[in-house]
Amino acid sequence: MLKNLLVHIPSERLIRPVVDGAISLAVTRAAHLDAISVGYETANVGLAIDGGAAVAAVFEIERERALARANAALAVFEAEVRNSGISYGLQPLAYLPAEAAATVGASARLYDLTIVRQPEPDRDTFDNTMPQEILFQSGGPVLFIPYTHKGPFEPRRIGIAWDGSRLAARALRDAAPFLARAQAITVISINEAQAPADASEAALTTHLARHGLTARIERMTADHADIQPTILSMAADGGLELIVMGGYGHSRFQERILGGVTRGMLQSMTVPTLMSH
Repeated sequence: MLKNLLVHIPSERLIRPVVDGAISLAVTRAAHLDAISVGYETANVGLAIDGGAAVAAVFEIERERALARANAALAVFEAEVRNSGISYGLQPLAYLPAEAAATVGASARLYDLTIVRQPEPDRDTFDNTMPQEILFQSGGPVLFIPYTHKGPFEPRRIGIAWDGSRLAARALRDAAPFLARAQAITVISINEAQAPADASEAALTTHLARHGLTARIERMTADHADIQPTILSMAADGGLELIVMGGYGHSRFQERILGGVTRGMLQSMTVPTLMSH
C-alpha cells in the first residue's frame, strides 16, 4: 500500500519530471506526499578570512544561500501540488553533501516509496549523487523518474527484470502495489540458465498467479555488458511503463560502487524504474 510518499526535489537540476510523476502518483493513491530539497553548502568558504567571527558570518551567509536554493525548488513543487487535493509537506535543508546524504537517506526510511529524478552523470552537482545515496541508505524502494519523462505516472504495463537474486525478490515485493493494478506484466528473463532453479522465471509466474496476477515471460540471452540495453530494448518493444529490478552495488572505503547493469540503467533509462537495494 502506498500511503506515505517522499520525493526528492533537486535544487540544482530541472525538476519537472519528478514533480509531475510524484504528484500524479500521490493523487491516484490518495497518499500523503512529503517533498525534501537540499541546498548544498561548500566546505571551503571563509578559509582565507582571519578571525573566528568573520568566518562564522561567511558560513552563515553561505548556509542562507543554500537554504534559499532549496526553498526555491520547493516553491515550484508547491505551486503544482497545492491544488491537487492531497496532503503534503515541505522540508528545505542546507547541508554539506556528505551530511545531506545521511540526512535524506535516514528520512526516507519511514516512507513507503521514495521518488527521485534520474541522475545526469555529465553534470557536476551532488544532486546527481543523491538518488543513489537514497537507494543505498533508505532500506526501501526507490522510484527513478527519467529526465525525459513527461506528464503523470500510473503504470499499467510493468516489466520485472528477474534473475532469481535476493535483490530482485526484494524489488518484486516492494513493487506489489503497482503489480496489483497492472493490466499486463512481463517477466524479463535474460540468461535464464544462470537463475537458481527454485527461483526461476517459471516459478515466479506461479507465485504471481497465486496473487491473481497473470504474467508472460520474455526470454533473451546477452553478454553481461549488453544486459542493460537488452532490458531497455525489451521495454520499448513491449511498451512497458515501469521496470522493476534490484539495485545492485556495495560500499567500499565510504564510496558507493554500483553494479554494471544498475549503473547503466541509471545512465540510460528511458522508462521509470523501481529499484530496491
